[in-house]
Amino acid sequence: MNYWLVKSEPVKYSWEKFNKDGRTFWDGVRNYQARNNLREMKEGDLVLFYHSNEGKEVVGIAKVVKEFYQDPTTEDTNWCVVDLSPVETLKKPVTLEQIKADERLKDIGLVRQGRLSVMSLKPEEFDRVIELGS
Repeated sequence: MNYWLVKSEPVKYSWEKFNKDGRTFWDGVRNYQARNNLREMKEGDLVLFYHSNEGKEVVGIAKVVKEFYQDPTTEDTNWCVVDLSPVETLKKPVTLEQIKADERLKDIGLVRQGRLSVMSLKPEEFDRVIELGS
């Protein structure tokens, strides 16, 4: 199993809307590194859902339910999507400040590559964020 983090601005697509929908395809990725990460996602992988810009916090856990395919919002074959479903809301959101202050998360992609919208996580990074949100 692999672990990931995806970002969404809550005004564009919030965790609450995601839970209401029950499933979505993760579109709008227009960065090659983030796109390559989407291509690496496998069915069953777990994903942290991060509210960017407003909130700046991890709010829930999702899972990959369909591996990458052509992004239906564009005819450009460079871009792909994966399908995600919500799994669980964190008991308490984990803020970017908490993540930055945690010695065990000093190398997490969210801090090192803050603008990347889809990133891989080490198992211990995923576990630590979940621990902080419990």
